[in-house]
Order: sequence, then C-alpha cells, then structure tokens
Amino acid sequence: MPDPFVAIGGDAAGLSAASKCLRTDPDRDVIVLEKGSWVSYAHCGTPYFVKGEVEHLTDLLSLSPAEAAERGIDLRRDHEVVAVDTDARTVTVERDGETIEQPYGDLLVATGARAVSAPIEGSSLDGVFTLHGLDHAAAIRSYLTPPDEFAVADLGGGDALDEAVAERYGAMHPPETVAIVGAGYVGVEMAEAFAAWDLDVHLFQRSERPVPGFGDAVGDAVTEHLRESGVTLHFGEEVDRLDGDAGHVDRVVPASGAELPVDAALVGIGIRPNTDLLVGTPVELGESGAVATDEYGRTSAERVYAAGDVAEMHHTVTGEPTWNPLGLPANRAGRAIGSTVGGDPTPVGRVAGTAMVKAFDLECGRTGLIDHDRAREAGFDPVSETVTAGSRSGYYPGAAETTVTLTADRDTGRLLGGSIVGADRAAVRIDTVATALGGELTVAELERQDLGYAPPFSPVWDPVLVAAKVLNGTLE
Repeated sequence: MPDPFVAIGGDAAGLSAASKCLRTDPDRDVIVLEKGSWVSYAHCGTPYFVKGEVEHLTDLLSLSPAEAAERGIDLRRDHEVVAVDTDARTVTVERDGETIEQPYGDLLVATGARAVSAPIEGSSLDGVFTLHGLDHAAAIRSYLTPPDEFAVADLGGGDALDEAVAERYGAMHPPETVAIVGAGYVGVEMAEAFAAWDLDVHLFQRSERPVPGFGDAVGDAVTEHLRESGVTLHFGEEVDRLDGDAGHVDRVVPASGAELPVDAALVGIGIRPNTDLLVGTPVELGESGAVATDEYGRTSAERVYAAGDVAEMHHTVTGEPTWNPLGLPANRAGRAIGSTVGGDPTPVGRVAGTAMVKAFDLECGRTGLIDHDRAREAGFDPVSETVTAGSRSGYYPGAAETTVTLTADRDTGRLLGGSIVGADRAAVRIDTVATALGGELTVAELERQDLGYAPPFSPVWDPVLVAAKVLNGTLE
C-alpha cells in the first residue's frame, strides 16, 4: 500500500507540516489537499488589506503554489475531502464532479475553523459579511471602492480570487453606514478599517466591554479610545437580526428594538473548528469541540494527527487541553507534526493564549490566566494588580502611558497571566510575560529579570517589572 503523508488543509498547519516532513524525510511522498483556491495566507492581515495598508491579496501569501511545488509538495487545490476512513487509511476526495480514494500512511487534519454568523437572522443578505478568508476581504474592499475607481485587477488576487463576487460588489454604490456585530479581534480591527474609508461605524457587543478575554483595564481603555476615534458604541446590546426589504441589508435590529439604518454589516461573533469531516470516525473531540490531541499532535485514531484551528493543545499554565485558534500555534504544531511524521518525534508545545490586537492607536496584549473565575476553576487562588507606567524614560519624546495587569497565585506566588494596553510599543511587551509563564516563574522571579533599558525604548523599570514589583508587594 502507498505510504504518503496526506494533509487535509493547505494553510498554516498543513503546509508547515508538509514542508518540514520533506526536509526531515526527503524521500517521503507528501500530498496536501485543499478544498479552496487560496493556500498559506495570513488571516490576521485581512483587516489591513480592507483598510488599504496592504495593497494586494497576494501580499498576504506566505507560500505560493509554485513555491510549494519547488519544495516537492504535491499540492492539490480545489480538492475537497468529504470522508475519512481510518480503517482503510483512505480519504475520499471530490474534484470537478469526480470522486477519488486517496490512500495515506499518516494523515494530518488541518481543516481550520469557520466564521460563525448564526443565530443572527439575515446574515445571508447582500451587504452582510464575515471576514474569514481572502475572498471575504476582497468582497468588502470591492464594496468600499467607488465603481468608477474599481478594477478587479487592483485587488491582486491572481488565479485564486473569486472575481465574480468581487466584481458584483465593485459595481455597487459604496456604503456610508456600517454595523459591526461583535467587538473581538475582528470587530475592533475592522472598525479601524471602515473608519479609514470615512464610514459611519457602529459597533455592537452584547457584553459591556470590547475585546473579551483581555481583562477590564484593556477593555476600558479600548472603549474610551474607540469613542475618541468616532466609533458609535452599542455595548450591552445584542443584535437579534439584520433586515433588508430588497435582498440587501438596510437595518440592524437589536434586542432593544431600536432599529439602526445601515448599508453594510460585518458579523464577527467568533469561529468554530471544522470537525464535520470527522463525524463517524474514531477521532475524538475535546470539551471545546475541537479535536483532542496529545503532546505530539496525535489524535485518538492511529496515525492521524490534527493541528491548527481545528485542534486543541495543552495550556502552559494549567496543563489542561485548550482551544487556541491563532497563527503561531498552528504553524508551530504543523511543523512539529511534520518532523514527527518524518522520523524525528517533536512535541507541538504548549500555548498560553498569547494574543495581540490593535485598536486604532492602541496596542493590546494578553497571555495566560487573567480571569479570576477561570483561574479558580484551574485550582488557583488568583490575585491581580494593575499599574500604569511610562513606556520610555519620561524625558525622552514619544513616551506614553502603558497599563499592565498581572495575575498570580496567592499561595505559591506563581505568575498566572497578564494583559497590557498602551500606544507606544505596548503589545510586544506581553511577550515578556508569556516567556515568564513558559518558565513557570513566580512574580518575584519576574521582578528580578534583567530587562533591557535605554531611554528611547524603556524606562529603567519596564512597565512589566513595575507591575511585578507591585503585585509581589501585595503577595508579601
């Protein structure tokens, strides 16, 4: 029987695994099956393409089909896997009306996740978008461009672009008012993108703060800055439905019943792992709904791995399975699995939930456990402190207030997590906290770290060290 390594999904995890497997075992047959036309692209860059800071869609590609072929990867675009048979070790593939059975020796499920629009009624109306793919981004930017200035070639999509959808929206009169449903990563970043096109932007969030998971201090700072940036906020307000009398969205109807006339809407209320393909197989799912995996990315089915947004990993602080659908864990896990399949067993590593988001001029970061309820569920007794300190020496131009929250376990002093917000290189400072979590440092040990100092970059006491000093005083 043929023994190829087959990856389902041609984005971060799938192509990272394929590339690393071939470097580890150059004689292995490696096949990547991608149901769409786009491969290896930067999801997180799409708001900046819509805004116009990224000129072409192809600028967001990490690895082109031609480059994949040069590496020896048998990349098959527009090949949809519709079934997996773990007993026969085959996958069923549909392509242009044909069905084929593809054998595998080792299989990687890297099917990613999909944007959620339900249960919001009216999400299928024209002018209502999600942002989970380059064709989505192209449709939105096409709609924002005046028809007399629109040319599909300007999108720079190459042969993968769904030109029909882009051209249809490019022929429409641009919107003037847009509603964004959901104030997470996508919602906040797209508020900035729409504002750059001079739209009247309304942001709805059913909780009282944006960027859930980043903590109260970050949420409060982002709320104030969004208002200052001209975004109309509808926090604590849930959207019931989107309406449109002629097949195109023209109003938002929140639970309060106060309708808002709009020309466009973006639904950014979350994503879900693409696990439908595994129904009926022995591949087990975790509590999150994503695929359960071990430290090497192995699933409960023999010689079947999972990585990326479809899979769970283990948490740095708790050691328990968690779902962390972000780019670095996907790339890292895919690379590790490729190495393992190639003959060099490599752990996929753990995740702390480290994330960053930009809200106009504010930079936000978070990592680890900062929510006290979650920390208690994990068996800790959490204590937090929040400080505000300068980003550079006070006498050096460009300094800005930087707010840091750190959380620790009262009994052991172990650092559990942190968040940060500010306008001057704030987000990247969260990497110091994430590294401390990986090393299982106590707050006292973090306080004693020898961080760099020079007036243009940081005060003598970096804001993270100031927060550690204050929190350690509370613990003592």
